Amino acid sequence: MAPDIVTATLASSGFSKQASLQSRAYVTFLAGNGDYVKGVVGLAKGLRKVKTAYPLVVAVLPDVPEEHRRILESQGCIVREIEPVYPPENQTQFAMAYYVINYSKLRIWEFVEYSKMIYLDGDIQVFDNIDHLFDLPDGYFYAVMDCFCEKTWSHTPQYKIGYCQQCPDKVKWPAEMGPPPSLYFNAGMFLFEPNLSTYDDLLNTLKTIPPTPFAEQDFLNMFFRDIYKPIPLVYNLVLAMLWRHPENVELEKVKVVHYCAAGSKPWRYTGEEENMQREDIKMLVKNWWDIYNDESLDYKNIKKKTIGGGGGGGEIITENHQVVEPVKQPLLSALSEVGAVHYIKAPSAA
Repeated sequence: MAPDIVTATLASSGFSKQASLQSRAYVTFLAGNGDYVKGVVGLAKGLRKVKTAYPLVVAVLPDVPEEHRRILESQGCIVREIEPVYPPENQTQFAMAYYVINYSKLRIWEFVEYSKMIYLDGDIQVFDNIDHLFDLPDGYFYAVMDCFCEKTWSHTPQYKIGYCQQCPDKVKWPAEMGPPPSLYFNAGMFLFEPNLSTYDDLLNTLKTIPPTPFAEQDFLNMFFRDIYKPIPLVYNLVLAMLWRHPENVELEKVKVVHYCAAGSKPWRYTGEEENMQREDIKMLVKNWWDIYNDESLDYKNIKKKTIGGGGGGGEIITENHQVVEPVKQPLLSALSEVGAVHYIKAPSAA
């Protein structure tokens, strides 16, 4: 029997507390001197296009060159250097070699000047405003459910028997294998609350838990298992969902796209890899480039001014380079009562 699907509903009216504007932010992560900086620039411009009220913080490792930091600052980002976090040595092979550096993302729990943050991978684009997620009830970890159908999951029993939490009734979890696995989220996008005590617990737990194939994603799923609340896949559409579970995707409603399928990074796109010649993929890549190439979204072209004029209801460009809508910011209602299962369909973690 499939878990209940609980969709997030918008309250008919509501106001974000003005005092909270300074204590919320989006955050992403950048390492090395490669081309991922283009993804973060695209993300910054995408957030600006949808008129978010909150800044984008970029947690950078020491190996990010000064040139790339200047590019990010020129796009209105708040650049914060962090030290790497390494897992204990072991013989476990990661699904991708570069995953080991992703444990450094745990440092963002140190950013306690913010009460809530939404983490977004650098290969994500935001196509619609998602600020309302900050109004979800405190005390939980929110993210979109993953999919186990890609070959990168071939090490798991789920993949081997054909079971996926996206369609749990299609292939039942065998009773002889015990209870089905806990709901599992994709860690490319999540809402969390920075906290030094949580940060210490994360690092102390990491010392005792051998790394697993999906690195920090597996680790976060284990650590936050008891407080995890799934949210709809429109907040993190992993592209594999388009061919693995098309019945679960309403592309016109998707707010956040995660370009993590092989060959799908827009700034590297050639169309040669498997599934990359699909018309929906080509359209999503084009949409990313439309934002990236839009010079009107460059921070240098955004002046501090009031838009709309006349005394109330206008948009205000703040010192954080973001846009605040002082009226009618929708509030997202609580997803369910405690104990209900929110089955929200979402994809793979490549």
